Amino acid sequence: MNRAEKAALQLQAVAVLRTLKETRTYDELAEVTGLPAGDLNRYVNGHVLPGAERAREVVEGIGRETLAAELEARISFDEEGYVDNSGVVFDQPFLDLVAPVAAESFDFGTPDVVLTAATDGITLGAAMASHFDARVAYAKKSKETAVEEFIESRQRLASGIELTYYLPAGAIDAGESVLVVDDLIRSGETQELLLDIALQADADVAGVFALIAVGEEGTDRASEITEAPVGALTQFE
Repeated sequence: MNRAEKAALQLQAVAVLRTLKETRTYDELAEVTGLPAGDLNRYVNGHVLPGAERAREVVEGIGRETLAAELEARISFDEEGYVDNSGVVFDQPFLDLVAPVAAESFDFGTPDVVLTAATDGITLGAAMASHFDARVAYAKKSKETAVEEFIESRQRLASGIELTYYLPAGAIDAGESVLVVDDLIRSGETQELLLDIALQADADVAGVFALIAVGEEGTDRASEITEAPVGALTQFE
């Protein structure tokens, strides 16, 4: 780890702790993290940065587990099993915090492009792209009027409905590394279409990430298409 990477990790840990502190006292934060309340006070108030190993523990371990709990508290399911995650996808600061935790937890590497689907995936895609200093591209279910060439991916669902996504052909260049992200993965159909778009562009897949996985069908389906890491911040059966 070079000096810049160490500093970035330390700052990410501080960002995680500051977010957790918004709804907790220092004693409560100490109970969650296992770190001394006095040290937490100094980290949160910017008096000192945590060491590299402690910072990694916060981001990869404490950060992921606690953010997953925060995420679960913000979503709800209706009687038919549909997910209301508006309390998450509309909260850009929370998503900005998820990005470094996801990057450290799943070892995606550094993508050139973050690819997602309009519309709920856009805010997460923007957060991930900002963290990696990458471009963000999002596929739509309709063609943009002024764009002449598209990459198109189409699939007929079990219900008989045909699902199609379009991405402007210039959004991804051959040989670029692409990270596929979305707010939710259930059946994996959307992620399969996004992966197909990346492969049609002759890009390399860096990984697949979702905030929420419902069941294992979707993540298993994505893993059958790519050998890159596939993961979600939290999973429901």
